[in-house]
Amino acid sequence: MNGIYIFSLIVISVIVMIIAISKFKQHPFVVLITISILVGILSGMKVGDVVTKVQTGFGSILSSIGIVIISGTIIGTILEKTGAALTMANTILKIVGKDRSVLTMGITGYITGIPVFCDSGFVILSPISKALASRSKISLAVMGTALSGGLYATHCLVPPTPGPIAMAGTLGANLGLVILVGLLVSIPSVIASIIYAKKVASKIYIDANTEDNVDDLMDKYGKLPGALHSFSPILLPIVLIALKSIADFPSAPFGDGSVKTFFYRNTYYSTFAWNIFIYDTSNKSK
Repeated sequence: MNGIYIFSLIVISVIVMIIAISKFKQHPFVVLITISILVGILSGMKVGDVVTKVQTGFGSILSSIGIVIISGTIIGTILEKTGAALTMANTILKIVGKDRSVLTMGITGYITGIPVFCDSGFVILSPISKALASRSKISLAVMGTALSGGLYATHCLVPPTPGPIAMAGTLGANLGLVILVGLLVSIPSVIASIIYAKKVASKIYIDANTEDNVDDLMDKYGKLPGALHSFSPILLPIVLIALKSIADFPSAPFGDGSVKTFFYRNTYYSTFAWNIFIYDTSNKSK
């Protein structure tokens, strides 16, 4: 089969998936499995081989990024339950200024979207977005657009979110370099989303419709974790991945022993342990 046929088949399958999931509300997992089998059959593979490829492909993906997904879920839960997300937003707000709440939500989304799924991040940060919108007298459409832009930018471009880390593994790219380039490339996307929020989304007024403000949220969480504790679940995996990339240098700066093995094998296990420690100490301090 020629390349044009295969390319057309892939394009059509993607369109069918989008329509099935968005319009007909079919479960994404069922749609992905069904489309995968159909694409395999239509591309000329034997039915038995198609099933085997789907099984092994799913298993290999799950084994490579399963821990990343679980860690991201844990980080998101910790950011929500301990009030760390609120601390992050308040810290950024102090830096950029209280009159720049839209910029604050964009930057907060940019940072949170690195280890956490964008949809989970939106749920976590939504109460903060509403509180800031209410205090600033800004349409919730503006705050939501800026937050979404920040979350999606890093979620799609920066490991350790599953998509970028899976592509880096498939291409054999240096993970540390992918993080660095992804962080830089995603900045224009965040800036564009903030400009779009102010220029376009501002034409649609949506009342925050919340009785909570930032002070009420702080009272709700009680004693909030410090800025270092709040940002560490996000920064730690990035630092460890960067150290792994350094450990892979031909000069072997960390040698070939246990130090290199630690950075190479235990990045996410270390992040997991640190997250549990943060969550435990935060609960005990309240």
